[in-house]
Amino acid sequence: MTPQRIVLATRNEHKVAELRRILADAGLDVHLMGAESFAHLPDIAETGTTFAENALLKAHAVAAATGLPAVADDSGLCVDVLGGMPGVFSARWSGRHGDDVANLELVLAQLAGVPDDRRSAHFACAAALALPGGEERVVEGRLSGRLLRAPAGSNGFGYDPIFVPEGETRTTAQLEPAEKDAISHRGRALRTLAPVVRELVCHRS
Repeated sequence: MTPQRIVLATRNEHKVAELRRILADAGLDVHLMGAESFAHLPDIAETGTTFAENALLKAHAVAAATGLPAVADDSGLCVDVLGGMPGVFSARWSGRHGDDVANLELVLAQLAGVPDDRRSAHFACAAALALPGGEERVVEGRLSGRLLRAPAGSNGFGYDPIFVPEGETRTTAQLEPAEKDAISHRGRALRTLAPVVRELVCHRS
């Protein structure tokens, strides 16, 4: 039997490879493709106010455009003393989308007077599955920790250099990639999504 095709709403090959590994580890026989396999896919504006809304927006748009089940995710950093911000604005907190250094420096400046025992934060990720007929599921994963006063490490990206996971003394930018994958908010969300894919996609194909 031909494996069921699924589209991951990203052009990032590392994300495609990660989900491919997770689905294979779960024993699912699917053919996962990234957005680059479909030249006509539009860019999707992330206009939601929550990670789940943005993930569902992207998943539904890709499912409608391709006629295939689609998976999408949205994630960010939530700082307790900032009321959960940057949250969905994590990638554009400084005003320029994807400027990791400026975003990180702005968060550090906003926390400059905050004592160490109040610098708690967590990374959050929502992962959504949408079917062409409109059926949807969304799951979430999170990684709790605290924020340093200065960056450390070069393995990560975004806010990784200032985030220390619970139970760790190293930042997520100081962890080896396999160590980070094992505990990351994104990995946790996608692993939770695997049985949903089994239920909604594989058992119906």
